[in-house]
Amino acid sequence: MNAMSTDQLAISAILAVTLVLFAWGKYRHDIVAIFCLLLAVVFGLVPSDQAFLGFGHAAVVTVAAVLIISHALKNAGVVSVVAGYLTPLTGNIYIHILSLTAVVTVASAFMNNVGALALMLPVAIATANHAQRSPALLLMPLAFGSILGGMTTLIGTPPNIIIASYRAEVTGEPFAMFDFSPVGVIVAAIGLAFVALVGWRLIPTDRRGTDGSQAMFEISNYLTELEVQEDSPLVGKLLSDAEVFNSDQIDIVGVAAKNGHAQPLPRYYRCRVGDVLLVQGDPAHLQSIVDASGLTLLTSASPAFVQPQSDREIMLEGVVSLRSPLVGRGIEFLRYRSQRTLALVGIARNGTTIRTRLKRQRFKPGDVLLLFGDTDSIDQQFQELDLWPLAKRPLALNRQRQVVPALLVFAAAIGLGVVGFVSLPIAFLMAIGCYILMKVISVREIYDEVDWPVIVLLGAMIPVGRALESTGTTDWLANAILTLTHGLPAAVLLTLILVATMFLSDIINNAATALVMAPISVSIAQSLGVNSDAFLMSVAVGASCAFLTPIGHQSNTLVMGPGGYQFGDYWRMGLPLEIIIIAISVPLLLFVWPL
Repeated sequence: MNAMSTDQLAISAILAVTLVLFAWGKYRHDIVAIFCLLLAVVFGLVPSDQAFLGFGHAAVVTVAAVLIISHALKNAGVVSVVAGYLTPLTGNIYIHILSLTAVVTVASAFMNNVGALALMLPVAIATANHAQRSPALLLMPLAFGSILGGMTTLIGTPPNIIIASYRAEVTGEPFAMFDFSPVGVIVAAIGLAFVALVGWRLIPTDRRGTDGSQAMFEISNYLTELEVQEDSPLVGKLLSDAEVFNSDQIDIVGVAAKNGHAQPLPRYYRCRVGDVLLVQGDPAHLQSIVDASGLTLLTSASPAFVQPQSDREIMLEGVVSLRSPLVGRGIEFLRYRSQRTLALVGIARNGTTIRTRLKRQRFKPGDVLLLFGDTDSIDQQFQELDLWPLAKRPLALNRQRQVVPALLVFAAAIGLGVVGFVSLPIAFLMAIGCYILMKVISVREIYDEVDWPVIVLLGAMIPVGRALESTGTTDWLANAILTLTHGLPAAVLLTLILVATMFLSDIINNAATALVMAPISVSIAQSLGVNSDAFLMSVAVGASCAFLTPIGHQSNTLVMGPGGYQFGDYWRMGLPLEIIIIAISVPLLLFVWPL
């Protein structure tokens, strides 16, 4: 096997650094992708006049259009109406999990899977509370269902769009809308059955044992602050002797130090006036403690906070989404964006103990925030801040009437694309135009709902993927793999590609995984002299199988806080699911796409 050329070494090193940065997660994926593209241009691996061609790629346009259409369908009330009919099916736990997860799975085939999950999250939590079950029983199955549904159609997930577009570059013909369905639907159906009938039992007992009629999250999850007042009976007393803190409902993290962190309290510590105690507990239990102990529940409200009228006060819980402008920012930004009409009361973060004051917090995706505000404005503020409300929201009646027209427009767009009258991106743009005329979606919402970091990631990584091919790196890697696996059947190599793609998608963005693995899989197929479609489809399936970690897919990240899951909880259900998918999808791929 020949040694790598200088260009091959350079693009391999750039890609390796990029993948490490993706997996590290310290920097945003879109920033890392731009960095990777700039390095490739500087080293002459991507011509400067072609550096931004990726942003006009059909895959990028299609992904943006699908995100907009997903929001339009949400506005029309499509999934919410269906969910309303399923809410009564919660008596039996198997039917409860199966019905809600099935809705998410089907919806994810035709709309953004994170959007489908966001629509069903409040329904799942409300029905869990009604049935006196832990939300943890439902939320991980829902997240996995949203991922499974995405693999069933072309528009279900960005990796499928990328794979279809790459096939067009290789063969001149892209995969069609439902080419993914023969394998994807069967895999998704069996995966759904596993999750609903068996998988939920693999969630740790302490997560699924919480009664849904109790606090929505584990009592130890919420960090709040209590200030000791002058008339408090606790002043001068040992905290260890205070009966209010000797229950299992409240845990003291420490007392606020000057640096904003919690200072651990020794057993002999005596309360002083003005002490700010950092405690963890359910806010529902705090009021009685506040009243009995001369304490004040602190919020992030500044002196300029706009206090709502007493009859319009509300505390509402919301999950910070990956696209929320709050990510990486703190209290001051929350005040600014809400025009000082929202105040942070508490924060929960993935079941961990937080030891920093509220005013020093930097919000992260998956954080659960307890916010105080005005009933007249809090819905709009949650939407602007991209927070997922953890309570069933009323559905706008004026949009329920748009369900049928919205579905007809969507079906017409798919039909035009399938028969080849226009390309699918053009058909989707036509549908968006119809939704604007129907007032299902506004022009402002179009720009707000596009996940720009994903668009930037795709636009930047597409030229890098082409550089892998133009430098001959994909052929070199394919030959290296073939040399190491000499004599093994093509079906074994197909399985290895599937497993490798699964592994990458568990630690880096699935779109980036597809962009890297697609050219390598085609090069291996061409070297073997077999049909490359099966190898491309194996990449599509593998990229949609991020079930082992909470960081592999946005859906996994965003249920971590509400479900009270730990990092290591996901593989318990995810690993058996991935093994089942491998066992099912390899024979299906060989049957549907013969080598």
